[in-house]
Amino acid sequence: MPCEQQQNAATPARYVVGVDVGSTVLKCHVYDQAAAVRGSSCKKVEYLYPRPGWVELDPEVLWSQFVGAVKEAVQAAGLHMRQIAGLGISTQRATFITWHKYTGKPFHNFISWQDVRSAELVNSWNKSLLLKVIHIIFTVLHFLTGSDRYLAPSFFTFSTQQTSMKLAWVFKNIHEAEEAARKNDCCFGTVDTWLLYRLTKGSVYATDYSNASSTGVFEPFTKCWNPTLCNLLSIPMSIYPPVKDTSCNFGSADCEIFGVPIPIMAVVADQQSAMFGECCFQPGDVKLTMGTGGFWNVNTGQHLFASHRGLYPLIGWKIGEEVVYLTEGCMSDIGTVIRWAQDINLFTSVDETEKMARSIVDSQGVCFVPDFQVSVNDPLLCASFVGLKPSTTRNHLVRAILESVAFRNKQLYDIIVKKVHVPLHTIRADGGVSNNSFVMQMTSDLINKRIEKPANTDMSSLGAAFLAGLASGFWTDKEQLKKLRQVETVFEPQKDSEEYKPAMDTWLQAVKRSLHW
Repeated sequence: MPCEQQQNAATPARYVVGVDVGSTVLKCHVYDQAAAVRGSSCKKVEYLYPRPGWVELDPEVLWSQFVGAVKEAVQAAGLHMRQIAGLGISTQRATFITWHKYTGKPFHNFISWQDVRSAELVNSWNKSLLLKVIHIIFTVLHFLTGSDRYLAPSFFTFSTQQTSMKLAWVFKNIHEAEEAARKNDCCFGTVDTWLLYRLTKGSVYATDYSNASSTGVFEPFTKCWNPTLCNLLSIPMSIYPPVKDTSCNFGSADCEIFGVPIPIMAVVADQQSAMFGECCFQPGDVKLTMGTGGFWNVNTGQHLFASHRGLYPLIGWKIGEEVVYLTEGCMSDIGTVIRWAQDINLFTSVDETEKMARSIVDSQGVCFVPDFQVSVNDPLLCASFVGLKPSTTRNHLVRAILESVAFRNKQLYDIIVKKVHVPLHTIRADGGVSNNSFVMQMTSDLINKRIEKPANTDMSSLGAAFLAGLASGFWTDKEQLKKLRQVETVFEPQKDSEEYKPAMDTWLQAVKRSLHW
């Protein structure tokens, strides 16, 4: 498509586009200045499973879906591309690709954060004498200095979800990538970096602080790629992109793609983007996302807490001189489990699950232990139903699944309260599972806290739009963004958490039975 001539630039740009390349779907929304959605497009993210445990994305398919979604959303809004003031891109984290610096040709498909091909490498490293020595050294350093910077390495273990191990696997098993890396001709990128590279036809190679810190290869204390870890795993430092602010001008999409050069004004990791979309700007603000996985994020302001078991520090966003840190705890398999239950015909529509759970007084002792993906804490934990009886019905199974989500929310919340020494304030929920009021109410009861759910639960795309809008002057400041928030439902505690204790104790016993399978 030929680029439009400059005379069309007189049309005022009164809209921003937020795209969320999630783990399940790719969503694009066009927002006006009231943050109302004017047009949308949604596409299912298509995964490839070439071998057991391998989870990949075809980069060309993802690129085609991305461009198509932006075009369709703008068309659905009845707008022209020249009316778009800026584009914000939110992406799933830790999914990556490597490609040749000069040809742009990928060495492999995107390797998903869900991929477990590095399991043998992970197990080997975690049992190694070298890692034990590292633990001892950093334990001593932490004891002598008291610095939190040395706390995390003192009990650090590798997991299949970390980018570092999968990168090490790439350079051990893909000769072309290893050879290019030796010649400093290899580029590494998470989904945001690849999209930026493609949108600008190779002229911009960068990522932002939120995406970099989510790889596990970027050191949040020093705000640099971690040379110690890379040397340990024989990963060349030359492969990493420059790291830029989250909300800034990344350049413009080449005019041949959309007909006009749309400014790319923000790239951000999906959970950090949802945090921004929820306007969790103050220390102590908490965001609970329940989508494909579950994520608790706490704004810790300018204070960076070291990793504790089950929690880890991230950079939320960097805008100019402002750097906001988060502490995160995550749970795998929330939306994944619900989709699986639907696939095996436990219910027809997700909307039925709440009614099914409320139709019975309890799960009749049936417990669901979720972990279809390899657990960070126990690679051998198996997903299971425990306590099945002849009288067990679909309703009991569905209720057990939903209860498991609330129980895990309670577990993570308790860890956060114990380990994160920041007074917790507002808790705001988003993600598809937050539409289930049974899960939301039970979570509110268990943690004895008020939880707000927004009218629009697609917070990652809204956060990307907010960040792009601030960078482009579409919105003036965070105070203006706060006024645009719309709360649909507020869940207040209705039952004493002690009433759930017998059921949760039974569930915890079921989890123990499923360990080390």
